Amino acid sequence: MNAGTQTIQQKWIKKGLVYRPSGDAWWARSYATEPTVDLISDKVWRVYFGTRDEKNRNRICFIDVDARDPSQILRDISEPILPLGRIGTFDDCGMMPSWIFDHDGKKYLYYTAWNVRNTVPYHLSIGLAISKDGGNTFERFSEGPIFSATHTEPYFSGTACVLADRGLWRCWYTSCTAWEVVGSSPEPRYHIKVAESENGIDWRRTGTVAIDYESPDEGAVGRPSVLLEDGVFKMWYCYRGGTDYRTNLKTSYRIGYAESEDGIKWHRMDDCAGIDVSSEGWDSEMIEYPHVFEHEGRKYMFYCGNKFGMSGFGYAVQP
Repeated sequence: MNAGTQTIQQKWIKKGLVYRPSGDAWWARSYATEPTVDLISDKVWRVYFGTRDEKNRNRICFIDVDARDPSQILRDISEPILPLGRIGTFDDCGMMPSWIFDHDGKKYLYYTAWNVRNTVPYHLSIGLAISKDGGNTFERFSEGPIFSATHTEPYFSGTACVLADRGLWRCWYTSCTAWEVVGSSPEPRYHIKVAESENGIDWRRTGTVAIDYESPDEGAVGRPSVLLEDGVFKMWYCYRGGTDYRTNLKTSYRIGYAESEDGIKWHRMDDCAGIDVSSEGWDSEMIEYPHVFEHEGRKYMFYCGNKFGMSGFGYAVQP
């Protein structure tokens, strides 16, 4: 895409908080993160998200909301759709959703899996769960990940966004490039890469970078959400600084935006994202983990707020 060719995105209109766990359920003591929306009908949307138990282990649950007014919850939090993985497997410490879509009469749910580590806090990989009954139940595709560390990508992978078009599947995913010690704590540095497949399971990973770091001071770019609109690939994602991003408003997560003609080479234009933190409230410190989709001619964005989703998730719309 020409550097001079930019789409001026309309400003997102925030509609407010949708959900934050009450803490009553043992599997949902805190956090509602990585909201992932499935348009199951014209009247009902199902929002999958990750939530934590008292041991900080993530599980995937969902709520159903009214498609005409997504702030209205029709079904409260479900039980986890999958148990934690067997001890020693890639998802035995937790999992969060990252993308869902219908394929061949089934629902493919890609998710980010967690392992606890010793020298660094965690390791991530990408798993796949499949539903054959419209999303009522899911089964793991395998006890191993779809994406894990390789000799060319030795750190972690996570938060997949997957689109299929005329037999070619593309996956934009978070890829860690290093752990760096900041102060006395190891911090991950990651950006977004792209891979291709013929079946959504076996992926060609060539190390192609889709969204790179803006500067050496940027610490992370992740959770891609891609739409193909009028022949243009459009991506929303989140980014943050490399230090002090948990408490410093200047370096905490924001939502960015990029465009591409082919889905591989992207032009980053964060000034066109059209959304920022609020002056007060649940999303006044950071905004992150966007999921963008279209419904009846309008774009919707579900996203998380303060403390990486501890304050819950809400939504915004574009006219």
